[in-house]
Amino acid sequence: MKRRYSPPCAPLYVAAAAAALLPQSPSSLAQTDPVLEEVVVTGTRAPGRSAEVLPVPVDVLSADDLANTGQTEVGRMLQAIAPSFNFSTSAISDGTDALRPATLRGLGPDQTLVLINGKRRHQASLIHVNTSVGRGTAGVDMNAIPAAAIKRIEVLRDGAAAQYGSDAIAGVINIVLRDADEGGRAYASYGEYQEGDGETGNVDLNGGLPLGDSGYLNLTLNYRDRDWTDRAGVQGNCVYGGCADTDGNGIDEPGDPRELDFNRNSFRIGDAESEQYAFVANAGYSLGQGELYGFVTYSERDNESAAFYRDPVSGADAFLADGDNVVPDGFLPLISSQIEDYSLDLGYRINFDSGLGLDISYTTGENTIEYETRNSINYSFVNELRFGQGLSDAEIRDTIARSADAYDLELGMDTLNVGLFQELGDLALAFGAEYRSEDYKIKAGEPYSYADFDTSDGMSLYPQDAGGGIQGFPGISPVSAVDEERDVYSFYLDGEYQLTTNLLVSAAVRYDDYDDFGDSTNFKLAGNLALTDDFRLRGAINTGFRAPSMQQQFFNNISTQFVSNPDDPDGPQIPVQIGTFRNDSALAKAIGIPQLKEEESNNYSAGIVWNPGDSLSITLDYYFIEIEDRIVISNQLVGDDDPTGNLGDALDAVGAGAAQFFLNGADTETEGVDLVMTWVGLGVMGGDLDLTLAGNVTQTDVTDIFTTGGLAGVDPEVVFSSQQISIIEEWQPEDRVNLSGTYTRGGFLANLSVNRFGEYTVEDGGRQTYGAVYVTDLKLGYTLGNGIGFTVGGNNIFDEYPDRNKIGNSRGGTLERTPGGERLVSSPGVFDYSRRSAPFGFNGAYWYAGLSYDF
Repeated sequence: MKRRYSPPCAPLYVAAAAAALLPQSPSSLAQTDPVLEEVVVTGTRAPGRSAEVLPVPVDVLSADDLANTGQTEVGRMLQAIAPSFNFSTSAISDGTDALRPATLRGLGPDQTLVLINGKRRHQASLIHVNTSVGRGTAGVDMNAIPAAAIKRIEVLRDGAAAQYGSDAIAGVINIVLRDADEGGRAYASYGEYQEGDGETGNVDLNGGLPLGDSGYLNLTLNYRDRDWTDRAGVQGNCVYGGCADTDGNGIDEPGDPRELDFNRNSFRIGDAESEQYAFVANAGYSLGQGELYGFVTYSERDNESAAFYRDPVSGADAFLADGDNVVPDGFLPLISSQIEDYSLDLGYRINFDSGLGLDISYTTGENTIEYETRNSINYSFVNELRFGQGLSDAEIRDTIARSADAYDLELGMDTLNVGLFQELGDLALAFGAEYRSEDYKIKAGEPYSYADFDTSDGMSLYPQDAGGGIQGFPGISPVSAVDEERDVYSFYLDGEYQLTTNLLVSAAVRYDDYDDFGDSTNFKLAGNLALTDDFRLRGAINTGFRAPSMQQQFFNNISTQFVSNPDDPDGPQIPVQIGTFRNDSALAKAIGIPQLKEEESNNYSAGIVWNPGDSLSITLDYYFIEIEDRIVISNQLVGDDDPTGNLGDALDAVGAGAAQFFLNGADTETEGVDLVMTWVGLGVMGGDLDLTLAGNVTQTDVTDIFTTGGLAGVDPEVVFSSQQISIIEEWQPEDRVNLSGTYTRGGFLANLSVNRFGEYTVEDGGRQTYGAVYVTDLKLGYTLGNGIGFTVGGNNIFDEYPDRNKIGNSRGGTLERTPGGERLVSSPGVFDYSRRSAPFGFNGAYWYAGLSYDF
């Protein structure tokens, strides 16, 4: 197998080149690529740098590390082995159920830059507008790239906007694709949760082919099918109406005999159903003095999640005095999303005889999401058929649609990049230019998904005045359609200078010009000092920025969101029509919402690298990140919140009960410590043992909230509620610790990992702190001499769950079959576990088995 130039690699989660250069174990059950001749890691443009000599921390996660987690999603793999990375779970949060937010160092999903083979990755078209981690942000779909195509993942844990541009405030995640030109692996696995649901089948096929005598083509196919999970509690409320406390004991009795037979396991709260097909091709070919290279990624994922159950007593049917109703027992609206994601990169790099290096590339990519609402109805259309056309309930059932296309989202990005590199003795210089074009579209859904058939010119046509739009996940009308684009021009210069034998210093400056909000110039200065052969100090100071995303600038919609009742904060949530209005909308202009500008940051880091022996490495890094003018989504504002009175009139005009906007409205400070300790190649019982202890402690504080423009006279605590602040400060674990060990002997492999997820607090009507939990994963495998391998394992093998939920519940209550008689149901609500934030989910133990063949 040929060796070729490539970005950096390492076989274990390490921050030291000593570990990076150790050979792979031949008995590893994850396919590995050959040891490379050069080590070049994210965060430097100088070839030959190893992780230990860099001024900033870079973790390198190999294919083995990812495979040994036993997970099938890249996001979950990263969370299992990188303590500073979080991949939070929420439920009944619309698109967020299918595309989870990924965060680094407790910051937002959009404050981490993601690269593929060193090239900027486009974001997902979804923006998280519901109440979850990452509310008001848009990140990258981490699961669009199948793990089988990944050679390693490099995680730069430091601000890098001066090197790579917008978004790199928390750091950079660089996914490096496989480039082997021969051999490959076929792998199939199946697993399910201990509760008997969430069955997951996964099939991978990866192989390398030579292109002539001087090229390679590496291909990956992946199929993953995951069934939904459900950890919902039972409904305890009166679903048909007419319940009353007839004997004065404080407990209701059913007023409708159907109450006795109603299926109270009506909600679906857990992981969405998901089926994904993915393809990746990575290629390179020597041409002249240089290399022609490129990659293609494509994935298509069909998801289905649930919304709030619609009780029979709700909606248009609630007003019928008799008859069997259109949907007599209520219904559970389902949200179907088809996510399609592709990217294409083509480039050429060459080293001239003069020592000058040139790299020119073009990258294009797009993420689209098509939403369909199923198993639902448009209440106002029921009224149109009933009162407008005089149809009976039976005729309505035969006529009315139960699904509709809600809307489509589309985000595309094209990037042209030219970079030059020159080494002048101990000085390495890199400079270049970039042009980037971004476009964002919202395509309207079918009229049935958004229309109100019960009103005309703002007046109700029928006595029930039922709500318009399909229930659960209403569509977007043509008036809210979007087709916007912007251009970005960038220029950068960075250099590294070996000032002395023991001291490496680096500096970078970058200028970015956005045609929609303005320009930004950022700087970075860093150094690495070797005090002894095995002890180094490193540190960095940098400024950074994050441009307002296309979604933050242009997303707008009116949807039904369930919120806490201000008159009864501890009671059931109530539905409210919430409008999200873009900042250049007529409503926003009428009340003086200012144009979004970039977030600005200052990042300070300092750390040590200690290698006291050939097999032991220890790194400890402190960081402090200040962010000004952070872009957040406002609280749901009503007319009375606006002293000008314009908001109330505007809301009435668009039929919304409340409005929310994207604003530069908060300053934050994030402080934390990362620790990584690795022992590799330890001889134990005739085999080899590798150990890793990694931990992260981080805390983010909102130091200021403010309003500007037409909202300057509004109390910031009205615009930004305590819950919005809590999401930023408290909804992710305060600390994470991972202790893992991998033991190999002959063809046998055992991997044991213990993850500690620290405390986190959620505000949702009330406040609840969820205690720390230890999650244990185990994987066992054996590889035969003929290339066939077997694996069995479990994630969360001790079946740990988060603390039971005590706040923000819904549909709870107690009913008796007869006055003073047997209990029919008694339930605190359907949310047994917090639906807002669950760092490791709430599904319990998962068991799996797999079969592989190396060729």
